[in-house]
Formats: sequence, C-alpha cells, structure tokens
Amino acid sequence: MQFDPFVIPFNIGLYFILIYVVARSVIWFRDLSRPDKLRLQRGFFGIPFALSLKEIFMESLIHRKILKTNLRLGYMHMSLAFGWFLLILFGTIEADIFGAKHLNAPYKAIFFRFFNPDHGRMGFEAAYGFLMDLILVFILSGLLLAVTKRFYSKIVGMKKTTRLKLTDRIALTSLWLIFPSRLLAESFTCGVYGTGSFLTGSLGAWLAAFLPAQQMAYPFWWLYSISLGTFFILLPVTRYMHIPTELFLIFMRNAGIKTGDKAGTYSEVQTYSCSSCGICIDACQLNFSAGITNIQSAYFMKAIRNNDDVSEIADNCLMCGRCDQKCPVGIELSPIRMIQRRGGEAENDIRNIYKGYFRSRQTIISEKAIASSNYNFLQETVPEKTDILYFAGCMTHLTPSIKNSMIKILDASGVKYSFIDKQGGACCGRPLMLAGQDKEARELINYNSQMIWKSGAHTLVTSCPICYKVFKESYYLDVEVLHHTQFIKMLIDDGSVKLNFLHKKVVYHSPCDLGRGSGVYDEPKDVLKHVSRLERSNFEDGNSLCCGGSLANMKISSQTKKKIALDAAIELTKNSPDILATACPLCKKTFSAVTETRVADISEIVAEALIMNPLKKNSGSNISSIKELANI
Repeated sequence: MQFDPFVIPFNIGLYFILIYVVARSVIWFRDLSRPDKLRLQRGFFGIPFALSLKEIFMESLIHRKILKTNLRLGYMHMSLAFGWFLLILFGTIEADIFGAKHLNAPYKAIFFRFFNPDHGRMGFEAAYGFLMDLILVFILSGLLLAVTKRFYSKIVGMKKTTRLKLTDRIALTSLWLIFPSRLLAESFTCGVYGTGSFLTGSLGAWLAAFLPAQQMAYPFWWLYSISLGTFFILLPVTRYMHIPTELFLIFMRNAGIKTGDKAGTYSEVQTYSCSSCGICIDACQLNFSAGITNIQSAYFMKAIRNNDDVSEIADNCLMCGRCDQKCPVGIELSPIRMIQRRGGEAENDIRNIYKGYFRSRQTIISEKAIASSNYNFLQETVPEKTDILYFAGCMTHLTPSIKNSMIKILDASGVKYSFIDKQGGACCGRPLMLAGQDKEARELINYNSQMIWKSGAHTLVTSCPICYKVFKESYYLDVEVLHHTQFIKMLIDDGSVKLNFLHKKVVYHSPCDLGRGSGVYDEPKDVLKHVSRLERSNFEDGNSLCCGGSLANMKISSQTKKKIALDAAIELTKNSPDILATACPLCKKTFSAVTETRVADISEIVAEALIMNPLKKNSGSNISSIKELANI
C-alpha cells in the first residue's frame, strides 16, 4: 500500500507550513537593512554558522537554559522538542531502511507502522522498534507534565501560566492529541498483527483482547493525521510560530544583528520567537510583589503579535531586566518595550517626573524649559582641563552623602580630576529615553558630549548606574566610562588608596542597570570583600531584585513601589547584615525608606574605611588616565 486518504490532512498542513515559513523568511530578509543583510549572509559561513547550529541544538531542542533554571520545566520542554525531533529523525531513517524504497514521501515516515504493519518481528527490526517506542515514552512523559502544568502550574515549579486565546487553545489541543493518537493508532495496529515493542506491542495486545482492534486502528490514524495538519495550519497565527521563527532569530543574532532603537525586522522576528512559556511572569516583581498580572513580557509580546494597543503595558514596567535575564530564547525584551514607548503618550508623564525631579536639585534646567521640551537654554561653558571627569548625576545630587564620599576618595587617591556637574548640570537623558522622548534626550546628550570633549579627559566616572549605562551605550565618547565601583577597584588594586577592614557583615544588592543592564557584577563585590565580610543572598547577580524605585514605571503608585522595595529588602536582610550595600543612589534612597538595616552605597563604605594621606589631595599627579593606573 502506497497511499491512503487519511494522510491528506497531514500533507495539507505540512506543505502549507513549509511554504509559509519560506515565504515569511524571504520577506524578513528582504526588509532587512543592507548592512544587516550582509551580516546575515556572512552568518551562514564559518564560526557564526557553527555557533547557530550549537545554539539550536542546546537551546531550541535541549532547552539548556530552562533546565538550569527549572529542571522539571526544562525536562517538559526538552521531551517535547527534542523527543519530536528524534521521532522525525529516526522515523525517516526507519522508512528509508525498512521501507519498500528509498527517499520516501514525508508521510511514509510519519505513518510508517500503517504502511508496514508486519515490521518489527525480529532481529534489527525489533531493536529499532524498541528505540521508537522508547522515544515515544520520552515524549509522552513530557506531554503528561505539560497537560498537568496547564491546570496546576506548581507541578513544574511555576506560580502561573499564560492565558491563551481561542486559536492558541485549539492549536494546543491538537498538539496534545498528536502523540496519544499515534500511540493508540500504532498499538491497535500492532495488536492486529502481533508486532510492536514494549509499549505499542504490549498495549496493542492488551487492547486487542477486548476491543475490535482492526476497526479501532483506522479512526486513530485519521485523528493522528488531522491533529498534525491542524497544528501546522494554525501555527502561523498562534504562539507556536516561535518554533520555526526561533531558528531564524538564532542565525540573525549570531550574525551580529541588534535590536536598535526602532521597530524593524529583527524586533519582529523576536516578537514571533516568544513562546509564551510564562517564565517571565514568575520573574516579574510586579507580579509577585504587587499582584499586577497582565503586563508581563509574555502578554506584551502577544499583544504586539495581535496588533493590540500596547501603550499601557509598555509603560507599566520597571525595566529592571529580570525578564530579559530569564527568557530562554534570549529575546531583548526591554529594548522592544523601549521601541513601543517611543511615539506613545508619555510626554505629560515625563514632564511631571521632571518637575519634581529637578525641583529638588540645583540645576540649570528650568521648569519653563521642561514644559516646552526646548533645551536651547543650556549654556555653553568651557570646562576645566583634566584627566578624569566625575559626573555625579541627578540622583547622586539628591543623595549627597554618596557625592561627598566620592570626593573624599578622589582627593585621597591623588588623581587629577574635575567634578563636571558640581554646580548642577544637564541630566544624562535616560528618563527622557524611558518615556520615549528621544529627540529631547538627544539634545541633552549632545550638550554633555561637548562638555566632556572640551575637558580633554580620558576617563569619565559616574556614581549612577543609569548614567553609566547611558554614557556607555547612547553617547559616542572617546573616553573610558567607569562606574565608581570599577574606579575604586582599580584604585585599590593600584595601591592609590589605603583602606581599613571594617569588620562589618554586608549583603550586596546589585542595581538593575549596573548588573543585568551593564554586566558589572564582580567589581562591586570585590571592593566590598576588601573592606568587609560579604555575605551571600538568594538574589545575586543576574537574579538580583529591583529596588522598586525605578523611574521607568510611570503607571504604578508610590505605595506599590514601596511594597516592591519592602519585599526586596526583607529578602536581602534575612540574615541580619550590618549593612545593606548597593551601588546606586536611587536604590539607596528607596531601600532606606523601608528597612531599619543601615543602607549604604559602596562609596560610602569605602570612604569610611579610608586611611587618609593629606599629601595626595588632588595633587595633579602625572597619571593621565585610569588605564595607566591599571598598568603601573
């Protein structure tokens, strides 16, 4: 037998999805910019190609990242993805080796047992049948977890799963039916012919003992084919489009293509690569601290795919990056939110923030300028020539103990420095960016860039992680940009400052923009280890909690932010440290309001430990840059 009508639904679905994926990929490639097209073309050769294949195997099939985070959830995903891949691979080999001819049509491999019911009685055939049954058991074990997870998510260690729209539910149901229907179709067939291995053979013999196996087999072959065809046809309009799209994303990413600051092909591919797995939901502090359960990245990406209005979801986010860190696909979720914020109705919100933000600080920015979004008032000044510039930033000026500590450390080190915004100055531009006001932010960036360039400095040191990230990523500066923890670490390593050991028990909170946002994890901890007893916490490095005080969220109330901060502080101070240390002025202010534990910036702790040498104070040392400091 070479053909049967029941294979038609499968064939229709298979060829439809193949044609659709190829056409969609061609359109995405066509819409890429010329530089990105060249990058992608080069990405199909050499090391990028090898890296892509490795990532496809390790992440799309094995799901290594999920396994590291959650073993049960990772096993569930791996059994379905890798198991299905193995079933197709070894099924194709089976049809080629044991079938009537080589190079069979795809349906011959998928429905091999129907067209070869006598297969597997002895020898190598029986051994191969055992392998195919073993793979099917592997898949069914993951399917059982997946079905249980949908109704009781705690079985796989998740607090909540994503809500599904109608088409997703139909696709999910068809996916759930694929493997049980295959099991029953093969088992009934094996029961009729006395074949099969430990699973299909045993189950088939048991079913045939009290059911009409000959008549029962055929309807289940139809169900198997219809389930496959339905799943393939619905795939482009459901979350399961991530399966083929993720492959395209991996090749683009390893080719060096970036999200950028505008919507484009790459951001669209990332949007369709989201599987709505729900891992970001449990990672979001707005969910587990504030009870806000409808704005997480899984819902945000789904809303973009559905062309829904995402302005409320886009703005209601701490932009802490916890979801970026947890995403098993590696989607740049925060940059995509930033893209959606641009052009949104955030203008009034950011003006209100600025009015309160700058009223508390001596600054050259006036409320009149804020109201008009016109920055022509920024005065042209000639900064002092220096080697090292210190930029405190707005929040550090609102937390003067950090600023004063940094001045003390700079004076003690003997380096030649200048305090560029000592008398107030222009903001780095980050709050405007977070509100989508890119044009206004660019005016501030241009002004600050001119000031830095005119100073002749080789190194820019900032106390605010937000400023650090913006200077590193959004400015085009011919200077080395350092957060003050990195700078202090270099001073310690060089011996430019001498410190006492304070014998204090300290727990470190890694600020979002410094840690996850900029990858600075080790230097702050190294500095703390030099002056104190650094204690571990359950939320370190990439898993660090947001303080809740983020200026990025313009929707939640101050009470909600305080609740987030309180929950984070309770977690961090479980072991009763003497000091809750951080490296961000905003984090210090936020935590100080919710805990009785002393909250201190790392610069304050170092300043407290300083052994002063009055001869070094701003001595005009011939050290021209911090790079030279590190090489002495």
